Amino acid sequence: MIRIQKASEIESAFFGGRDFGSSIDVVRDVLNDVRSNGDSAVRKYTARFDVASPSSLEIPQSELKAAAEKMQKENPDLYNALCYSRDLAVRFAKKQRESFDDFEVELEPGLFTGQKNIAVDRAGVYVPAGRFALVSTMVMTVAPAVAAGVKEIILCTPPRVHPSDKAEAEKAGKGVPGKAFENGKPYADENIMAAAYICGVTKAFACGGSQAIGALAFGTESIPAVDVIVGPGNKFVAEAKKLVYGTVGIDMVAGPTEVFIIADKSADPEWVAADLLAQAEHDVVAQPVLALTDENLAKKVSAEIEKQLETLATAAVARQSIDSYGRIILCDSLEQAADIANRKAPEHLELAMEPGAERDNIEKLVHNYGSLFIGHGAAEVFGDYAAGLNHTLPTSGSARFTGGLSVRVFLKTVTTLRTDSSKEGPVNSAKAAGILGDAEGLAGHARAARVRL
Repeated sequence: MIRIQKASEIESAFFGGRDFGSSIDVVRDVLNDVRSNGDSAVRKYTARFDVASPSSLEIPQSELKAAAEKMQKENPDLYNALCYSRDLAVRFAKKQRESFDDFEVELEPGLFTGQKNIAVDRAGVYVPAGRFALVSTMVMTVAPAVAAGVKEIILCTPPRVHPSDKAEAEKAGKGVPGKAFENGKPYADENIMAAAYICGVTKAFACGGSQAIGALAFGTESIPAVDVIVGPGNKFVAEAKKLVYGTVGIDMVAGPTEVFIIADKSADPEWVAADLLAQAEHDVVAQPVLALTDENLAKKVSAEIEKQLETLATAAVARQSIDSYGRIILCDSLEQAADIANRKAPEHLELAMEPGAERDNIEKLVHNYGSLFIGHGAAEVFGDYAAGLNHTLPTSGSARFTGGLSVRVFLKTVTTLRTDSSKEGPVNSAKAAGILGDAEGLAGHARAARVRL
């Protein structure tokens, strides 16, 4: 059962980052091997950790197209939902792109400074396919890259046994975790392949885990090196992204998902419980949190969680998350709840409140979150799937200093300088630069400035 506690009882660890053990030594070895040995290292680790290790890594575009056509025919609702989600995400990302202006301004007579926003040439997206094949992650990682104008979008996703190889794999007792079927045709989860085609992936590779991150960062004989890597994954993928940062850019290092709900008396216990469980089912270490002032509502939400767990298909995972990491916090005021939320800096923050002055005030007070969902109707799951927002968001308190995946990740903001030597601005800059060069003992700097006087 979810824990109910008073705000005064919150332990300091609640506000810290959550550490679930390091995998740095294992991942460092994998990355070094991939950097040195390319495809052969990728295949070695794929055979060790995945259900299949294909003879070649690239999944032909024809397979992606066939998967999309199959989905459109056999599951048109899913196909249409993916297209709807993609269209909203691209539209939102294009609007974000418009906010990054290119400009040039004359700061002083003859001294023109400017900035340009340039898309990276090649982006790598990682889409996991473990307990769940996250087709929505394809939308969230590819859409902003498309809107940014990235030329090549490279997908890595864990391999699966190709349909034409299944009989042979079953006969050999392979194609299961720990017994990979080797040297078959490259293939991946069908829904992920379909989503890749729908969203506009340039090339796709049947490659998962930290070895995929290494391949994208360093390049192999088959997989091209990229400029930036985005997408979620397990602790090994997260550790790999952390270690390759600097060689490539990354979106963020994401941990277990979390939701923080601030609710007033108008909140529907059924809706609030459903939103908490929606996050809890992701992972046994997901963290669902509710903050409110009404003890009666707290009890109703707790009871509703238990009721919904009885019929939830993912109850085994959600139950562990609720019991181990979930909590309902009784606050003296909603302003106190907002302060706790700011200190927690959650990935998702919901305001389950009626419109009005009180909600407006709380909305102004909160400022540390990945995404904010305002009002009873703004379900967090809309942001996960089909509202234009990106669901790749900062966790474990990192919303204090960063936002989620956006078109910004795929853009470089660079600056420019142009001068008109007939004007006084460049002359004044040269004089000032010479003085500053002297002060720092950098005679070459001073000379380079003064030769232009």
